Order: sequence, then C-alpha cells, then structure tokens
Amino acid sequence: MAMSRAARRRVRAVVPAALLCLAASLAAGCSAASGASSSPGPGPGAAVSNAPIPQPPPSGKACGNTRTGAGVPVIVKVTKGDVDCATAMRIEDSYAALVKHGALQGNGGGAPLSVSGWTCQGYPTPQVLATGAASECHTVSTELVAVLALPATSSAPSASAS
Repeated sequence: MAMSRAARRRVRAVVPAALLCLAASLAAGCSAASGASSSPGPGPGAAVSNAPIPQPPPSGKACGNTRTGAGVPVIVKVTKGDVDCATAMRIEDSYAALVKHGALQGNGGGAPLSVSGWTCQGYPTPQVLATGAASECHTVSTELVAVLALPATSSAPSASAS
C-alpha cells in the first residue's frame, strides 16, 4: 500500500526530530564530564556515560539536499578540495542507492564502498549524533559529507497536550 503525500511528510518530520531527541538525551549525561563538578564521582559499579559531546556540523560548500539509503534527509557539503556540486550529488546519491540495495559488507554494514573512484562510508551512530555528519565520500584530494538536515527549531514554546 502506498503512503499518501501527507503521511510521507509526517514521517519525514518525525525522523529528524527523533534523532535530535536521541542526541539531546545522550548529551544530557555528559554535562559533568569535564570534572569541574563539586559533587563526588560515581560510586563503584555505577554506569559512566560515554555519550559523545555534540560538535558543530562540518562546514563546507552546501550542494543540495538528498536522502540517505535509509531515507534520512541530508545536506551534501564539499568539505575539502574542489568538486562541482553536480558530481558531489551524483556520488552521494549513488552511495545511498548502494546502501539501500544492500551492497554494504561487514557486521552492521559499516564497510567502505567504492563509488566511481570515490570511497564512501557511513559514520558510527555516536559520531552521527555528535556531529550531524552521516557519511563521507572522498578521493585523495577531495571530501564530501552528508550532514543531517534537521528542521529549524523555533524559540517559541510549543503547546502541550497534557
């Protein structure tokens, strides 16, 4: 059964929001990681969070929007070297198609893939949550990164249906 256009829009809105919520909940456990807290450390046997500290997304020339092999919206950025945006988008779209159709090898599908002379690989989830960068494709002198395209957040409080 095909999804309606409205249903697809709702799904597209929920996925980035869910990733953002997950990143925020992971980051909340890192606030005392610097050791500047005056409270004592965790007792013996206590769980210690190894969640990544959020970083700014990679900078670079934004080429356009597309989707990962899992359907997550991303912005393709050229972060190193000189490549035209049409090539960057073609490489990222080709990589996403290979991922979508199961071309990845390895436990969890994290192995690099060759795409028209480029090497592409997805980042581990903790790194994605910390930086927003989902994957990278590179040659010897050029690099492009697919960065999560999260919806802009409003500073106005939202109504709660409690």
